Amino acid sequence: MTTIKPVIIAGGSGSRLWPLSRQLNPKQFLALTDEDSTMLQQTVSRLKGLNIGGPVIICNEEHRFLAAEQMGLAGEDGAQIILEPVGRNTAPAIALAALQSVAAGGEDDLLLVLAADHLIGDAAAFRDTVSRALPLAESGKLVTFGIVPGKAETGYGYIQKGAGLDTGGFVVERFVEKPDYGTAQSYLESGDYLWNSGMFLFKASRYLEELERFRPDILEACRTALNGAAKDLHFTRVDQGAFAACPEESVDYAVMEKTSSAAVVPMDAGWSDIGSWSALWEVSTKDESGNAVSGDVMQQNSAGCLVRADHRLVATVGVEDLVVVETKDAVLVAHKDRVQDVKKVVSQIETDGRHEHLNHREVYRPWGVYDSIDNGHRYQVKRITVKPGAKLSVQMHHHRAEHWIVVSGTASVTNGEKTYLVTENQSTYIPVGQVHALENPGVVDLELIEVQSGSYLGEDDIVRFEDKYGRA
Repeated sequence: MTTIKPVIIAGGSGSRLWPLSRQLNPKQFLALTDEDSTMLQQTVSRLKGLNIGGPVIICNEEHRFLAAEQMGLAGEDGAQIILEPVGRNTAPAIALAALQSVAAGGEDDLLLVLAADHLIGDAAAFRDTVSRALPLAESGKLVTFGIVPGKAETGYGYIQKGAGLDTGGFVVERFVEKPDYGTAQSYLESGDYLWNSGMFLFKASRYLEELERFRPDILEACRTALNGAAKDLHFTRVDQGAFAACPEESVDYAVMEKTSSAAVVPMDAGWSDIGSWSALWEVSTKDESGNAVSGDVMQQNSAGCLVRADHRLVATVGVEDLVVVETKDAVLVAHKDRVQDVKKVVSQIETDGRHEHLNHREVYRPWGVYDSIDNGHRYQVKRITVKPGAKLSVQMHHHRAEHWIVVSGTASVTNGEKTYLVTENQSTYIPVGQVHALENPGVVDLELIEVQSGSYLGEDDIVRFEDKYGRA
C-alpha cells in the first residue's frame, strides 16, 4: 500500500478572523469549529484511515512552540516541523518538504499538501477522494483537488475540468482567478468548474522536476536554505539569508498553471477555508433564528447573527445579520456582509502603533502562559502559569524590578547567587539588574502573580543567559 507523507502548510495570519486570530496566534492554531481541537489538529486527525507517514508541518519561526505543543497533544510527537524565517508562499514551502523527502531517500514519496486552516465536514469523503487520486499521483501526475461548488462563489479561484483520464479525475484545462458573480453563476451552471482548494497530491521528485523546469530560481534558493539548515529540538531551521532571498510565489503560479501534467480530482466533502466570520457562520450550528452562538450569550429578538463571547456575558437585542466577537482586550461588531473589511481594521491597528493585532492579552510561551491583567504608569501586573517541569530562561532586566506572589503550586526561584523554593501565599522580590530564573519543579501547574515596576516594561527588556527552549 502506498505511503502518503502529509505536508501541512501552517503559515498565514488569518487577519479576517480578528480579534480571535492574531499574528502570533493565528486561526490555524485556534479551536474555531470544535471546542476540543484546533484547525491544525483537525487537519491531522482527519488523515487517520489513510496509510500515512509522520506529518511535516511548515510554519513560521514565531509559531514553532504552538505547532510543537499542538502536535504533541494530537499524539504526533514525532512530527517534523520546518521553520520558515520569513513567509515566501506555497511554492517554496512545498519545495522544502520535497527536498527533505528526497534527501532521506523518498524520491517516490507521495506528498499530500494540505492547509492547516481548512474545514472538512465529511472526513470519510475526504479520505475516499485522496485514495481515488493515488493512481494518478503514482503515474506522475500533479494532482489538485477541486471542490464541487454548491453555489456561485466570488471568493474562490476556479479550475476548469478538461478531458477525463483513464486513472480517474480530469486534465486541468485552466485555472481561473476569482470571478465576478455573473461569471461564477455561469461556471456553476456549466458543471465544468470546481473551486480551487489549494490541496495537492504528487511525488516529491515530480514536483521538484517541474519546479526546476519552470522556476529553477526558487528551487535553488530552497536547496541552499535546506543545505544550511540546523536541527533544534523538534525543528528544522532553514538558513535565514538563503530563504529570505527566495522569490515569493504560490504553487499555482510557479508550477500548476504551467505544467502539462496537472490533473484535478473532484472532492465533495463539506470543504470551507473559513476565510471570514461569515464563512464560519455558514458552517456553524444555528438556532431556530439562524444565530450561531458560543460562550455566555443572551439574545432577544435577534436573527442571523454570529456571537462569540470568550470571557464575559454578551447580550444582543433586536439586531440581525451581525458578527459580534468578544475577547479580553477587543470587541468586534460587524455586519455579515462587510466582514471582509475586518483586515482593514487590523491594518489600522498596526499603523497606529497598537499591539492588538499581534497577540491576545493571554500570551502563550513554551513554558506556559501569561495574562497581562493590569498596567499603568511604571507598573504592570501579570498572572503567570508555568507547566510542570517547565522553566523560564535565566535572564535579567535593565529597567524593571519584579515581585512574585505564588497563588498555587511551588516555584523554584533563582535570584542572583541563591536558589530557593517559594510556595503558596509566599512571595519574593527580584531587583533591577538581578540575574534570575523561575522553574516549576512540581507535578501540577504553578500559578503566580507578577508585579513589575520600573521605567520601561516592554517584553524586549530581556537579556537571556540560558534557555532550554533555544530562544535567543
